[in-house]
Amino acid sequence: MNDIKRNEKSPKERALDRKLLAMTEGKAKETLQLLIEDEEIHAMQEYANTVSIRRLHFNDHGPVHMRKVALNALTMMSLLKEANVKLSLEEDEVGSFEESSVGVLLAAFLHDVGMTIGRQDHEHSSMIIAAPYIDAITQKLYPNDPVRKVITKSVALEGIVGHMAQQKIHSKEAGIILIADGCDMEKGRARIPMSMNTESHVGDIHKYSASAIEKVKIQKGEEKPIRIAVEMSASVGFFQIEEVLFSKINSSPVKDQIELIANVIGRDVKRYL
Repeated sequence: MNDIKRNEKSPKERALDRKLLAMTEGKAKETLQLLIEDEEIHAMQEYANTVSIRRLHFNDHGPVHMRKVALNALTMMSLLKEANVKLSLEEDEVGSFEESSVGVLLAAFLHDVGMTIGRQDHEHSSMIIAAPYIDAITQKLYPNDPVRKVITKSVALEGIVGHMAQQKIHSKEAGIILIADGCDMEKGRARIPMSMNTESHVGDIHKYSASAIEKVKIQKGEEKPIRIAVEMSASVGFFQIEEVLFSKINSSPVKDQIELIANVIGRDVKRYL
């Protein structure tokens, strides 16, 4: 029997880990460290990518994608905090920004682990697979605080099960995961499947539209706290915006805090929100 090659982290993953750790403190940083150091979680992320790219011919759903979702989510949370917009745990007076951050990071790192089984209903598979890992991490974070364990786990699971916009979500934290996932659509996400497959397959429109997306910027808005600006090299990229990103924003409890603009480089900007 051949030895199975151990999955080592790529330079891109390591760079994203450093960037994420630099953006966090307190329990959020501790959460990130536990997620990053867990070899089984990394193995699940890698195998999710194997299933997504090699078996099903979809885009990246692996460790780089999940880290980019975390980065997007933290960026949006920071912009909302800067604008004095409370997240749901704080608004409901049951938790703080720190607990929201913990829940969002858990969701970001685990939302696609259901792809280890397959694409259909993978958000529900992800929730089931992720639950014991979330329990283990929150037990380390809050060993004597059942309230914080419950609220961070609940936020994480809502973010996971809601990230496909197929199930209605109600917290801003889950809404941030929904949009953060949709924002990972730059052409790099389609590079591996585009280079591996030359025949047509189901899901190709996602690869070709993603390959036209040059840049997604999440920045301070002019009229609202968050502006998402998408630049593309060809008009096929509008599919990715209108069929994926816009539908996710439209289903998110933080929709009212978002500006969305897009353009083909060198052409007029189209404003959606």
